[in-house]
Amino acid sequence: MVDLAKHEQDLRKGVLVLAVLSQLREEQYGYSLRQALVERGMPIEEGTLYPLLRRLEAQGLLASQWRAENGPPRRYYSLSASGAELYRELSASWGSLAHVMSQLLNGEKQ
Repeated sequence: MVDLAKHEQDLRKGVLVLAVLSQLREEQYGYSLRQALVERGMPIEEGTLYPLLRRLEAQGLLASQWRAENGPPRRYYSLSASGAELYRELSASWGSLAHVMSQLLNGEKQ
């Protein structure tokens, strides 16, 4: 029996970094980022999101700062210059890949 959920999960893993970078073009804290992704059809578990944010920050792709504004302190994330550049490059790659996949799935030839 084919495990569709496992294959779908593998597909999602491949685009999670791009999805997160896309939503951090505007500064967000973890919960608001998670909600933004859910609202756009890309749900993500906290146990996946927060380690990913720490990893991207350690790679210099995100900047963060703690702030307390009308509530508990929150860590706000945004793209660094390197993160913004990676976002632009990955977006272009995604566009090319989506075009190729569309052709493959529809049986079109180049």
